Amino acid sequence: MASTSTPLTLPVLPLDDEVVLPGMVVPLDLNDNDVRAAVEAAQAAARSSGSVGGSKPKVLLVPRIDGTYANTGVLGTVEQVGRLADGDPGALIRGRSRVRIGAGTTGPGAALWVEGLAVEETVPEPLPGSVTELVTEYKALATNWLKKRGAWQVVDRVQQIDDVSALADNSGYSPFLSTPQKVELLETADPVARLKLATEQLREHLAEQDVAESIAKDVQEGVDKQQREFLLRRQLDAVRKELRELNGESEGEESDDYRTRVEAADLPEKVREAALKEVEKLERSSDQSPEGSWIRTWLDTVLELPWNERTEDAYDIQGAQRVLDAEHSGLEDVKERITEYLAVRKRRSDRGLGVVGGRRGGAVLALVGPPGVGKTSLGESVAHAMGRKFVRVALGGVRDEAEIRGHRRTYVGALPGRIVRAIKEAGSMNPVVLLDEIDKVGSDFRGDPAAALLEVLDPAQNHTFRDHYLEVELDLSDVVFLATANVLEAIPEALLDRMELVRLDGYTEDEKVVIARDHLLPRQLERAGLDKGEVSLGESALRKLAGEYTREAGVRNLERSVARLLRKVAAQHELGERELPFTVEDTDLRSLIGRPHHVPEAAQDPAERRTAVPGVATGLAVTGAGGDVLYVEASLADPETGAAGLTLTGQLGDVMKESAQIALSFLRSHGAELELPVADLKDRGVHIHFPAGAVPKDGPSAGVTMTTALASLLSGRQVRTDVAMTGEVSLTGRVLPIGGVKQKLLAAHRAGITTVVIPKRNEADLDDVPAEVLEKLDVHPVTDVRQVLELALAPAAVEVPVAA
Repeated sequence: MASTSTPLTLPVLPLDDEVVLPGMVVPLDLNDNDVRAAVEAAQAAARSSGSVGGSKPKVLLVPRIDGTYANTGVLGTVEQVGRLADGDPGALIRGRSRVRIGAGTTGPGAALWVEGLAVEETVPEPLPGSVTELVTEYKALATNWLKKRGAWQVVDRVQQIDDVSALADNSGYSPFLSTPQKVELLETADPVARLKLATEQLREHLAEQDVAESIAKDVQEGVDKQQREFLLRRQLDAVRKELRELNGESEGEESDDYRTRVEAADLPEKVREAALKEVEKLERSSDQSPEGSWIRTWLDTVLELPWNERTEDAYDIQGAQRVLDAEHSGLEDVKERITEYLAVRKRRSDRGLGVVGGRRGGAVLALVGPPGVGKTSLGESVAHAMGRKFVRVALGGVRDEAEIRGHRRTYVGALPGRIVRAIKEAGSMNPVVLLDEIDKVGSDFRGDPAAALLEVLDPAQNHTFRDHYLEVELDLSDVVFLATANVLEAIPEALLDRMELVRLDGYTEDEKVVIARDHLLPRQLERAGLDKGEVSLGESALRKLAGEYTREAGVRNLERSVARLLRKVAAQHELGERELPFTVEDTDLRSLIGRPHHVPEAAQDPAERRTAVPGVATGLAVTGAGGDVLYVEASLADPETGAAGLTLTGQLGDVMKESAQIALSFLRSHGAELELPVADLKDRGVHIHFPAGAVPKDGPSAGVTMTTALASLLSGRQVRTDVAMTGEVSLTGRVLPIGGVKQKLLAAHRAGITTVVIPKRNEADLDDVPAEVLEKLDVHPVTDVRQVLELALAPAAVEVPVAA
């Protein structure tokens, strides 16, 4: 702690922008009038006091900052008067203790005299633990700083100081402290507080020094790297020059090479102008500039694009039709559309109408259908039939808009979009580009790729398509775009409006047999290492594979089953269990690949059929994998245990739930007319369930199926096993039209259904159904749900109790 004692009267020695702390020894120049006056006054006072020997002249060292004196000074003694190192007169003064400055007074000489109070400093003994830690920390920081400066002798002196006050005042020698910081140390009377302040100042300086050293090191490393890179590049230029001279080549700049390539290339006029501007930028940029590499990459991309390269279309219409028929069975709609396109192109070419209004005659088709029907492979067949290059662009899972339109050149590593890369890969401006899985495109914070496709797939706009990377117009009007999708609803409406829709609804059993015999079997024989005549499959075996082992819209599982059969036969032959050649018949399938997975309801025992009890009806639905058969089950709760109301299960959507409400309301209002005991519906709960509960279901087309199941439950009459139905029902009992008739009829045919009930307004859709399927189905178009009940409900031979 600090306290004041008796007053002192001393001459003032002002220090301009300097601070002396107790314990410091400083030389002062006596040429300064203020310094000389204070020293002479102190000497005169010492002589007049009559002190002999021990007492030295005393002065008061006071900092003077911008003409203002500090409140605290230091009592100093004049140790010696003589000459400084440069020969000027000087005095050596030692700081002794702090003095609180009071009022001015008079004294001998020209100096200013003031009265002051000496500040006495006390430190508790023994030192508390926190003060000891502070002393240790200050010595460690001071030692670290002194070692960096190479002041090893001073390190020992600092380590020997044990007094807290002296240790704190020792920081007055630090050259990095500013004058205000030293004044703050001078005016802090408490030794412990002063040591804390000195420690904090030293710690901050060391932190700043570390940052400065780190920056200096990084700068030096950067400079060294640049110098090394510059030297290596000059050496590389010298080596290249020597090689050119050795090979007799003329010396030329890289920019001159690009200019020559651009001028020699067959580029459109606007593209040539843009490329020459980039060459001029390359000429102005330095070798070390990163912009140079970006410009070179852009120029390489532009020069590699086939701006004026086009393949000649094969206008042999009959030959193209033969190619399509040979590579794909069925799919008549797509084949007809491609044939029409080629015929129109031929006539336009014959009449000189290849380009009209700046646009050529491209096409944008959307092939929508379940998996495995040949949408992707159809693209290669179309390109083969037209004599064009084929490029496939996979869009499944693409979530970045830049994947379609390209990155802007401001980004490092920018690339053109997939459309431009497809044109570059094809090597012509009129390829067949297959945009695979366009319904699987997603969107997030990086943009919506489907929105970027709007210009690409618009025949009225794509002749001036502008990629973000190229920033020049690219003519896509001569490209044939084929987009494939499984689910039509997943394609945005605006994008779908720009494409011509072609539906692929799946294959009939006869078509599957032909595909398996002509396409799948030869391919799998080769993959199994078998010759064509070693293993063959009879038509009965193929038909059973397609009907009972793989019930699907496409042929992928059918091909897997064929491959599994051939692997089994090949393995048995290698084991010596079977001789080749061998013909697989339907009776051999069970022993080779196991039992069938899909047995038609009509082929099962009557007592085991799902419609063997009242309250179960067969419906038809459309999923992403094609058409499917859907069973609807209904039951009534016991009036004593079940709560009244309607319960729906099977993960149904809102539209399907509303259809169930409509079906129940219709039966309640028309029960007497239909001779149904609707009184049972008043106090008993109704439960409708759709099996396969893990699969989400929605749509209005199950309305008649739910009505039939409830009517069967109330009447006790079973629903015919061979009958399936589809259609939306209204509150008045009208059967309204639905979609997907072709897929639903194909599913009914695959499932062994013989009688199908559809809405009357969908009768025109039967034209799209293959004739061989219609021959095996008894289709009943109806307008009212009463007709559905007459067709679907079997007559009750005996009274059947209502199911609970």
